[in-house]
Amino acid sequence: MTTIDWQKTNNTLYKKFEFTNFSQAFAFMTRVAIEAEKLNHHPLWTNVYNKVEIWLSTHDAGDTVTELDYQLALAIDGLV
Repeated sequence: MTTIDWQKTNNTLYKKFEFTNFSQAFAFMTRVAIEAEKLNHHPLWTNVYNKVEIWLSTHDAGDTVTELDYQLALAIDGLV
């Protein structure tokens, strides 16, 4: 399994990202959306001004963390 800097909690992988402003946060979310589409695996996320919080789990596997979540987390980390 891949090692990443995300918290594993409540059957999800979680990470909070903070940016300088809303535009940077939104641009990051756009890049994440493109990676999510490539993997056909979509995050639960929130955005408030310059903060983006992301929770990853695999709904088709009973809302548990799978290798697909680790793949997306790794891809997301590469976008920062």
